[in-house]
Amino acid sequence: MIKVIGNIGVVAATLGGYTAMGGKLAVLNQPFELVIIFGSACMAYIVANSSHTVKQSFVDIKNIYKKNKYGKDEYLELLSMMYTVFKMARTKGWLALENHIENPEDSEIFKQFPTFYADHHAMVFLCDYLRIISLGSENPHELEALMDAELETMETEKMHTSHAVQTMADGLPALGIVAAVLGVIKTMGSINEPPEILGKMIGGALVGTFLGVWLSYGFVAPISSAMAERNSGELKYYHCMKVCILAFLQGAAPQVAVEFGRKILLHDAQPTFLEVEDATQNVTIPTA
Repeated sequence: MIKVIGNIGVVAATLGGYTAMGGKLAVLNQPFELVIIFGSACMAYIVANSSHTVKQSFVDIKNIYKKNKYGKDEYLELLSMMYTVFKMARTKGWLALENHIENPEDSEIFKQFPTFYADHHAMVFLCDYLRIISLGSENPHELEALMDAELETMETEKMHTSHAVQTMADGLPALGIVAAVLGVIKTMGSINEPPEILGKMIGGALVGTFLGVWLSYGFVAPISSAMAERNSGELKYYHCMKVCILAFLQGAAPQVAVEFGRKILLHDAQPTFLEVEDATQNVTIPTA
């Protein structure tokens, strides 16, 4: 909601200030200038990016106007789930987790935590590393290197759409100049017209420069920043799992391991120590 208010505020501040100083809104009504600038930018975006990136861009733009995917409740659930896994591994051994790892959709552990259970990518990420550990690869340094490589790949993929949209924002002012130049060329073709008509035509041409800069810095660049912030925040979910796993492999007790994960979370989504402690005391450890 706050982002919608921000978008409306950009329009209100710009057009409100313009009309307050005596400007006429009719002069800004240049639909073909908008077609040249924004249409060219969109076509260039399609040329520069894969079809997957173009489709994902629409998804990411839509998502910035929604609630964050992972908040305090989701992280509290994640830490409780990690505690349950570690507690079972510590008391029953990694072999007891085999069925849960190989068939996570049927796992009584994961079914206790609906948000995590519904997140296919997160479940695959966790189960893959638990499977590697259960097969005997318990060296935390080797596992950390592998996790870092995978997280780096995920970051590159997740941040690509925001980088692509930022590139579009960087090009809009230049396309605004293109539209302005085309407007001046059109004006030069009517050089014999009276000054009042020429003035109106030149004003219309300059709207191109205005639209290019306004769309770039007022809308597209802020949207790119919001996409990057959201996608970076979602990667924290995976970093939290990584820190918990590595802490447990280095000998930390289950409660301590999840505390390591809690400490890396952003403050607006970070549950307190007592909240995590209360949540972990209420989990059910499956008998098999």
